[in-house]
Parts: sequence; C-alpha cells; structure tokens
Amino acid sequence: MNSNIHRQELLDLYAEKPNYGELIGKTHEINMNNPACSDLINVQVAIDKGKIIDAKFSGETCLISTVSACVLLEKIKGMKVADVLKIGKKDIDKLLNVEVIPTRVECELLALEALKEALNEKSPKLGQFKEAFKNG
Repeated sequence: MNSNIHRQELLDLYAEKPNYGELIGKTHEINMNNPACSDLINVQVAIDKGKIIDAKFSGETCLISTVSACVLLEKIKGMKVADVLKIGKKDIDKLLNVEVIPTRVECELLALEALKEALNEKSPKLGQFKEAFKNG
C-alpha cells in the first residue's frame, strides 16, 4: 500500500473518530491515562452473554491512541470476551498496518490496556484511573 494513501486513511480515521462518544447501556467502563504523552481515555463496553455488543471511547488522545481505539473497538464488536482478552500488540500492529516507533507504543496500546482492565473487572470500575502499561 502506498504510504501516503495509508497516512491519509489514518488521518481520516482521526478526524471521523468512529466509535467515539458515550455508550448507552454500558456494562463496563474505565478511565486510563498515559503519563508519557498526557493522553486520557475512557473506554465503555456493553457485554451480553459473554460477547461484546458495543464499545465506545472518549477523552483527550493523540492521533495514534485515537486511531488505535477506533480500529480496536470496531474489531471487538461481536467477539467473545475471552477472545478479546487474547488480543496483543501484534494484533494492534496488524489492525493499524503501520509500524509504531518504540516511544509511541504506549499510545498505540492505551485503548487495549484500558479495555482489558475493564473486562478483567468483576463489576464495572467507573471513574478509576490507572497508570499501568504492558508491552505485549
């Protein structure tokens, strides 16, 4: 793929922000921040019978965090929670179809880490901030 075309697709996703906003009927929600670049993300998920029904995010996020959240949350709709918890960095790399420089990996994985944290909770953790990141 031509890198200029792909770059434009990423910029379009950033501008359009699919899956951005408030989720009515959410069952899980978490806020997480990335101290490396001051991103703050709120991830909301609706789960029914062990499957992701819908997912949204909001917050102040950089281009990489925003685009990563957009594509990740689109991918997980309809997936089983157990399968979502298996998603890792390589999966996000594939979704983005771009190589993220090492200093921006935390931005790339912010939505994934927030999502996993929310899904691993027995009950929704509303309004909790975490500063934990894993590189895998």
